[in-house]
Amino acid sequence: MKASVFIATSIDGFIARPDGALDWLPDNCEPHGYEEFMDSVDALVMGRNTFEIVLGFGAWPYGKKPVIVLSTTLQELKTPQDAVCHLMSGTPQEIVNSLAQRGINHLYIDGGVTIQGFLRAGMIQRLIITRIPVLLGSGIPLFGTMPQDIRLEHVATRSYPSGLVQSEYLVGD
Repeated sequence: MKASVFIATSIDGFIARPDGALDWLPDNCEPHGYEEFMDSVDALVMGRNTFEIVLGFGAWPYGKKPVIVLSTTLQELKTPQDAVCHLMSGTPQEIVNSLAQRGINHLYIDGGVTIQGFLRAGMIQRLIITRIPVLLGSGIPLFGTMPQDIRLEHVATRSYPSGLVQSEYLVGD
């Protein structure tokens, strides 16, 4: 099982404003690999908060791609029409094991708390981080405290005319 992250941050490392707002993200930017990345994944895993933010986008952005929503408190999900969503709880290892048994080979891990938990558990192999040229000053950080250093191997850095800078890393053992 492979688990990857594809996420945008402000230059100062925030993935959202303190209230979860994403209004600082560019409305339209040049292609930067997201579609190709989405084509490579079998399912998404995100926390309930991220799921609720995505619901506010209007149109469901994931088509028929399965979305696994992690929650220890929800009993059922209210999902958009035609969305394929499943509610799960458990440790990152339990989630990965369960999804691997279902034949899923590549997961897209999304949302700050979820990414941090999967990183701490050693379940993420690849990070693609796109830095947006804005300073927010406060917000929801991509990375929180870790029990130990997590070594990354730099794969590539790409810059785009809009000012986006995207770096890709492999997560070390």
